[in-house]
Parts: sequence; C-alpha cells; structure tokens
Amino acid sequence: MRAGSTVHTQGEMILPESRALFDQWLASAREVAVVGLGKSGVAATLLLRQLGIPVYASDVGQGGPFEEWARQLRAAGAEVEVGGHDLERIARAAAVVVAPGVPPTVPALEAARRAGLEIYAEVDIGFLALKGTRCIGITGTNGKTTTTSLIAHVLKVAGVRAEVAGNIGRPLCDVARAVHPPDWLALELSSFQLHDAPHLKPAIGVLTNLAPNHLDRYATLEEYYADKAQLFRNADHDSVWVTNADDAAVRDMTKSVKGKHRHFSTRVRADAWYDRKDGALMLRAQRIMRRADLPLLGDHNVANALATILVATEIGSPADRVAAGLRTFRAIPHRVEPIREVNGVLWINDSKSTNITSTEVAIAALERPFVLLLGGRHKGEPYTRLRQLLQNKCRAVVAYGEAGPLIVKDLGDSLKVVPAHSFDEVLTTARDLARPGEAVLLSPACSSYDMFRNYEERGERFRAAVEAL
Repeated sequence: MRAGSTVHTQGEMILPESRALFDQWLASAREVAVVGLGKSGVAATLLLRQLGIPVYASDVGQGGPFEEWARQLRAAGAEVEVGGHDLERIARAAAVVVAPGVPPTVPALEAARRAGLEIYAEVDIGFLALKGTRCIGITGTNGKTTTTSLIAHVLKVAGVRAEVAGNIGRPLCDVARAVHPPDWLALELSSFQLHDAPHLKPAIGVLTNLAPNHLDRYATLEEYYADKAQLFRNADHDSVWVTNADDAAVRDMTKSVKGKHRHFSTRVRADAWYDRKDGALMLRAQRIMRRADLPLLGDHNVANALATILVATEIGSPADRVAAGLRTFRAIPHRVEPIREVNGVLWINDSKSTNITSTEVAIAALERPFVLLLGGRHKGEPYTRLRQLLQNKCRAVVAYGEAGPLIVKDLGDSLKVVPAHSFDEVLTTARDLARPGEAVLLSPACSSYDMFRNYEERGERFRAAVEAL
C-alpha cells in the first residue's frame, strides 16, 4: 500500500486506504503502539479503540495529568504505561502512532525503526478516519498559526462550519470521532507531522514561507525543507495550492507540483496582493479591504491575510464576508501581540518567535525604535544575521538565557548589548532602557526550554509583568 490513491469527491472524502489499513491492523491481532500521550496521543488511542484495534500507549512523563490520561485510556480498553516505554513491546507492534512533540530520536521510535515498523503521525491516522470533512493544510516556517486561525475565523464569519485542528485546536483524531464534524478544517501542520503523514491529502494546501529552523533537530536545512515538501506528496491535478510568490525557496519547491496554483504577494501583483500605494488588500483587480482595517501589525500579517483571502474565496466565500472576518480578527497571543503602552512605551509579546527568521519578521513589523529581548536556548543559527536589521531602529538588545553569551559575541561589537540573568532582570533592564515613543519587543529567536516549559509560559510571564507595571 502506498500513499497517493486517496480519492476526493466534492462533498465527502472517500478513503479506500483507511479501511484497508485499519482492517490490516485488526487482522494482525497485534497492538498498535501509541508513543506520547497528551491530547493528541489520547485522541489517537481513543480513535483506535473505537475501531476495535488493540493499543499499547506509553509516555515517559508521570504525575497527575499522565495518570488521568492513563485512567481514561484504560477505561477504553487500552494498555497504558506512564513513566517509560516498553521497547520490546513496541518492537512487536503492528505499527506506531506518534504524538506531535515527540522527538524522532527518542528510544521508543528508534526501537520501532529497528523493527521495521511503519510510523504514522496522529494527524495521518485522524485524516484517514475523517468522513465528510475537508482539510485546508497550512505549513511553513512562520505564520502557520496566525494563518490557520485567520482562515477558520474568516470561514466562520462567512457562514461556513469550520474549526482549527492539528498543531492548534483539536487533534485530528478527536475530530474524526465527532458525531457532527465540521465541514472544513484549517489544519496547522509542522514539519515533524508531515514527515510521518503519508496519506495526508488536503483539499487546499497553504505554504506561508520557508526559512532555516529546527536545525537543532535536523542535520541540514535540506532535510527540514524536504519534510515541508511532504505537504505536496499526494498532489494531483485536482489539488489547490496557495503559496508565497515573494519567497524564492517556496517558488522553487512548488514549481513542479501538480494542481492549481494561487499566489499571494506583498510586493508585486498576484492572485492576491498588497497595493501599497493605495493601501489596499486586493484579489486580482478587486479591492477587498483597506490595510488600515486589518488589526494586525506588519507586512507578514498582510501576507497571512492575503493567503486567507485566496483560501476563503476558493471555496466560495463572498468577498464582503471575507473582509468582515479579517476586520474582526485579533492578534493571537505570543505572536507580535501588543500588550499595553506604559509611560509612552509599547510592550509587545512575540514569545512564539523561536528562530532568527521569525524575529526578523517581528522587527520589520515595528515602526518605532525599540529594545529587543533576545535569548533562551540556542537553536543553531548565528545572531549576526540580525545585525544590519537592528542597527537603525534598535536602542539596545537585552541578552539572556543559555544563548546570552553567544548573542553578546555575535552582536556586541556593533550594537549595545546588555546581558541579563534572571527573567526579572531582563524586564527591569528593558524598562530602564526604553524611552517614551519606543517599544520593548520580546522576540527571543530561541526556544524557551532553558528557563520555561514552553514559549506560552514565557509569554505569559512577560504579559503578567507588563500588566503589573
């Protein structure tokens, strides 16, 4: 069995491979191993048990949430282990389903590969089990979450039954179990999910942009891009692709992909484009809305809105309802999110920027001078890339976390770089440095794992401190 034979009709997905795969697992009388719990691993386990497939689910985590997940899954008839994995048991499984966020190098997945087992992302299993729901698959280095949320919001305003799923929102396996699933899903897809999703075939696919990222988990940039390209693995002449005409790497990746192509641009005329002179978002020759009415900072969010316009109008949403949806959308937490202005200083939470490129995007979105809070756990790229962009507008860089010494080394010869140790010191230093009419931008260009559980906790800590000023 190979990917590529999934058939779509106008109203419902007919997935001949899904029943074959699930029947194959049932006939084997062996367990399917689910590696990683959390909401996605739990949803995958419950879906497989609903199909009558025996499951062994495991996670290295332990404590309150893990025990509750284990209780829920045992009640559904699954075998569950928390605090570790039985590698021999996994090696005897019919296949492995992996939850997002589980690194590909963990011993459980290495044991599966040594045993020659197929490994499927939770999103792949959920896609196979969907009935009557069509998917808009969104990937890219930056902008995935905002674009996914924009698409779902605009479709709802236009009267479409739509939800977000995948990396945000509900796990796809949970949607597949629903009695009344939505008509459309805006599905955020990471490179890790795409790597293990051989059956995924979105009705519409969106590629926002490409830039170096996750070089702490990929050996080369080419490997990372190759996983992003898996969005197109099942492309055919009925596929619809919405891609960024301004991005050379995107153009190169998609130029030979089968299907109908729709392009967006903030620089030149395209299927959807930004008329900078007139200050308008355009759909070919049709003015959709004024840029001033889009309540999001930066050209990168104009690009996200243009992609949304193409998706929504492709499935028949009226242009006036699309514009209404864009006007009523609000910034997603931790993504160039203005928190408040204090004594003339605007504090902006961009904790989601965990790579150099996303920080470059956030910097470009600012029109006022700023103090940049940069640091965390290093992800492999030199910070010298930021030097030229920072020289004209950045009053100072506050460098912190494990990456702090590297940031001082890379930027300290040409910019004012102030080292800080605790996160409280980071915020106090920024407050002392910023002047009225300026901004403080938390856009770390690093992961958060040296000081926080995740970027959300880092952003919430920042928000709480700003609200207490």
